[in-house]
Amino acid sequence: MKKEIVTKNVYDLAQERLRMIFNEFDNVYISFSGGKDSGVLLNLCIDYIRRNNLNIRLGVFHMDYEIQYKMTIDYVDRMLEANKDILDVYRVCVPFRVATCTSMYQSFWRPWEKGKKNLWVRPMPKDAMTEEHFPFYNAQMWDYEFQMRFAKWIHDKKDAVRTCCLIGIRTQESFNRWRCIYLNRKYQMYHTYRWTSKVANDVYNAYPIFDWKTTDVWTANGKFQWDYNILYDLYYRAGVNLERQRVASPFINEAQESLALYRVLDPNTWGKMIGRVNGVNFTGMYGGTHAMGWQSVKLPEGYTWREFMYFLLSTLPERARKNYLRKLSVSVHFWRTKGGCLSDATIQKLIDAKVPIIVMDNSNYKTYKKPVRMEYQDDIDIPEFREIPTYKRMCVCILKNDHACKYMGFSPTKEEMSKRSQVMEQYRIIVS
Repeated sequence: MKKEIVTKNVYDLAQERLRMIFNEFDNVYISFSGGKDSGVLLNLCIDYIRRNNLNIRLGVFHMDYEIQYKMTIDYVDRMLEANKDILDVYRVCVPFRVATCTSMYQSFWRPWEKGKKNLWVRPMPKDAMTEEHFPFYNAQMWDYEFQMRFAKWIHDKKDAVRTCCLIGIRTQESFNRWRCIYLNRKYQMYHTYRWTSKVANDVYNAYPIFDWKTTDVWTANGKFQWDYNILYDLYYRAGVNLERQRVASPFINEAQESLALYRVLDPNTWGKMIGRVNGVNFTGMYGGTHAMGWQSVKLPEGYTWREFMYFLLSTLPERARKNYLRKLSVSVHFWRTKGGCLSDATIQKLIDAKVPIIVMDNSNYKTYKKPVRMEYQDDIDIPEFREIPTYKRMCVCILKNDHACKYMGFSPTKEEMSKRSQVMEQYRIIVS
């Protein structure tokens, strides 16, 4: 007789993961942004606690970035108020650095900056926790650094044995972020649970809905009648694809194309945003066009891409210009001396295009690809365009106000890595 194989659905798997977490960890909190993923995860936790009559309080860590859709703020307020009997809320309103790609003049902005209180988009919530509440905060800190340090802070504050931070990352929507956690061997797991990662002594991140699809999120909201951010209804009516409906900082590179939706969906907030962060109105108008490096970027007549790059650089403020030139210099040196890893198929296409290259056998990276040394090209017409060092790609970075040159595949600079390493050392992310 053939044995029947029973496959558990993602909801049942999430319940098993929550059961382990609440059994094994005495301090549990969730990172809640007000988006669909963190929202469904918070609802899962609240439902689990109430259904099982757990005598615990769930921490809720909400980084309030000041500029958000009113619908998101309302949703956060509703969830926190409706469940205040079982929630310990940490609503953070701190002027850490937040990346912005709306301006050639500034690479970051600060929410809740005291010196610009007259420009705040909205009043600070009454229950907000400010920089005075966090002894580890400093003015040079980025938002992601604050998030890292918060975990150790709350662990010590609660005098916990083990702390777990629940994060609503899904493989389908955030594959790159998940891959960094899932595949990076230097990160330790909690026991053998591949959906966890160690971040400090007795402090772990957990991703209980990593295997959920977008349809699973909305099915759960509908089936269980959970509250959700009605911003997504407006996204749907505006014709925004399901997979592109996200709640995130409106000024990052990924949000440029949809920034103008603020003007339609939340006009009152939009009016205040224009005077808050440099370049918002321009990006709102041109963020989805070739004027800011989107769609098809056209080369002006009489220019090479290298010449056009230097023309664009000449229009920038000195600080921004030096930043791009520094990154370009590092990249040119890297491709000349170490080389980037490319597949055999891509290498063959370069050979067919008569691009001078030197293919080496060994790489310091764990990959099947081979390191290829080469000079920067002006442009190249192959599908793997984004893998090849070209001046056109640098032009796209400049047009996008991509100060970190993510479009070029740049990793953080030595200075950035040094700052991060200092944080890591203090925070003890990996313990041997």
